[in-house]
Amino acid sequence: MVEFALPANSKVLPGKSHKAPAGATRVKTFQIYRFDPDSGANPRLDSFEIDLDDCGPMVLDALLKIKNEVDATLTLRRSCREGICGSCAMNIDGTNTLACLKPIEEIKGTARIFPLPHMPVIKDLVPDLSVPYAQLASIKPWMQTETPQPPDREVLQSPEDRAKLDGLWECILCFCCQTSCPSYWWNGDRYLGPAVLLQAARWIHDSRDEHTGERLDELEDPFRLYRCHTIMNCTSTCPKGLNPAKAIGSIKEKIASRQF
Repeated sequence: MVEFALPANSKVLPGKSHKAPAGATRVKTFQIYRFDPDSGANPRLDSFEIDLDDCGPMVLDALLKIKNEVDATLTLRRSCREGICGSCAMNIDGTNTLACLKPIEEIKGTARIFPLPHMPVIKDLVPDLSVPYAQLASIKPWMQTETPQPPDREVLQSPEDRAKLDGLWECILCFCCQTSCPSYWWNGDRYLGPAVLLQAARWIHDSRDEHTGERLDELEDPFRLYRCHTIMNCTSTCPKGLNPAKAIGSIKEKIASRQF
């Protein structure tokens, strides 16, 4: 997998250093990307020494300890702390993942933490995800039907048809895969990216949706779909163990066969 690297022309300066409390015996250093576009200053890497005997086991625990006890200006997103909401997605130790699911003990040496790569940074570890969310809206991620719903029951689905959605519905839209994809880095204005295409596949394969043809027509484009070159970064980095590359391949197969 291609690990996170700063652009060659970027200038990230050494930042402030915060020492662990006196008497700490199990110390871990966290280097954290700090950037405030409104300040006009260059990005910097601040170092924080944390006593692991006084900290929870996950990277998010360390980040919240830093924010609550050391530097209240540290900015990050977080919500559920259970790997469900996707809010705390960031680049940790060179890989996109969720801070709430990443054990500190898995990181050898200094923990280096950056925002999701190749996205504009709002502040510190918070990327601007406006473009991916607009792309998500473009694929109409909701059920589209023409047949009136029965008044006395839900629209039924066979167990076999329901099984086709496994590996798709579990996506939490953390965009770890989206921002790990080199094709999306270079063509993010036109290529929809693995997270959005996996969401598209979820509705294309839903037997209850009646707009499959229109969905495929919208995706049959040299850039929206076919910029995927099966690099597999998306699958390698998904914190939920999903396979966006396989989902994208299934869309291509649907278009090629037009059997739906």
